[in-house]
Amino acid sequence: MISSEIQIASYLFASILFILSLGGLSSQESAKRGVLYGIVGMIIAVVSTVLGEGVEGHVYIIAAIAIASVIGILVARKVEMTAMPELVAILHSFVGLAAVLVGFGSYLDPTTQSLTGADHSIHLVEIFIGVFIGAITFTGSIVAWGKLQGSIRSKALVYPGRHIVNILLVIGCFVLCFIFLGQSGTEGLLHLGIMTAIASFIGVMLVMAIGGADMPVVVSMLNSYSGWAAAAAGFMLGNDLLIVTGALVGSSGAILSIIMCKAMNRSFLSVIFGGFGSTPQGKMKEVTGEVTSKNHDQVASLLESAKSVVIVPGYGMAVAKAQFPVHEMVNKLKKEGKEVRFGIHPVAGRLPGHMNVLLAEANVPYDIVLEMDEINDDLADTDVVLVIGANDIVNPGAIDDENSPIYGMPVIRVWDAKDVIVMKRSMATGYAGVQNPLFFKENTSMLYGDAKDSVTKINSSLN
Repeated sequence: MISSEIQIASYLFASILFILSLGGLSSQESAKRGVLYGIVGMIIAVVSTVLGEGVEGHVYIIAAIAIASVIGILVARKVEMTAMPELVAILHSFVGLAAVLVGFGSYLDPTTQSLTGADHSIHLVEIFIGVFIGAITFTGSIVAWGKLQGSIRSKALVYPGRHIVNILLVIGCFVLCFIFLGQSGTEGLLHLGIMTAIASFIGVMLVMAIGGADMPVVVSMLNSYSGWAAAAAGFMLGNDLLIVTGALVGSSGAILSIIMCKAMNRSFLSVIFGGFGSTPQGKMKEVTGEVTSKNHDQVASLLESAKSVVIVPGYGMAVAKAQFPVHEMVNKLKKEGKEVRFGIHPVAGRLPGHMNVLLAEANVPYDIVLEMDEINDDLADTDVVLVIGANDIVNPGAIDDENSPIYGMPVIRVWDAKDVIVMKRSMATGYAGVQNPLFFKENTSMLYGDAKDSVTKINSSLN
């Protein structure tokens, strides 16, 4: 057992490590250090909590931690990088569910019933808010997981008056809160349960109303929700560290969502209220032109004659695990004196930073990996752009078709380059479910096939 003073000091040290962890994760160079800070901070937090004063049943707690750790290790080892967004989404749901269970447990705790006056009312409000946020996070994250997994269609589910329905449901929860506060003993359990059901339904409808192209922002926002749910659980349990870490996760997730919304020309408030998933009512522009294709030798020849090359990776590169042969191709081209850079869209893949992690895994130098805003102005002076498995993030319809579901979303203007090569398995649409006019432009050629296999064949044709 450790004293409360040592526990408070441990919590403070762990909080500092968590802050340093977030700071380290802000750049690729310091990301590993940031992860290490987070791991050490979490170990300190868990140990100081388990060994704290008033904690009983250590055998059961340690057994639960051991079992959960083994399950976590086994699951993490099996999950591919392409499935990481789904894993993050489902883990968010666990945080939400934990907040709900903690809320009900705290309400049924005899200690809660022994409180009186303002202390009792404040604690009941903490429970109600914590369960409300947790329920929305739980069901919303499950729906997000389903959309990313493909179990639920990615198209936005919209119906007339849905915002009014959601507002009425929220108002109903406020009314239940006032009734809940007026109950004595555990008489408010029914009202707490009804609110949980309503909040769970709200979580489903909020995320269902958001289209597949915007799911990376949704995952980021649910990350924020899970943080606030954890902070609410901290208030219910009287755990200062849980409050601090929950607030860190909640605020950092919200900031990331704001940055992503700005990059996608979306409204932050629309993300919160599930509003930007609605699709335009007009008819999209008809795609005209002919699709041309090249073989691997022709693409290799085009690269050898180019002076500057930009590679734009997408989810297809992640699926094919093509980042390693791509790095080999970059090395070959750079040895020939060519300028080779990567253009990364903020939401390429299905999770913020997805492409950056893949390229870092293949040891691609950080200094040639540029963000969308850094590369767009240079594309007009670029000889060849290789689009590897990307679709929606290079769709011209986002700029010139007001009836496109992704209209207004900033994209990488690859069509400004002299030649564009798009590597895809087929002409299938992207996650947003819309055709890409880029494929029909005169300076664009398709290279069909698996991205890893295609890049490997190109490498064998390069000198």
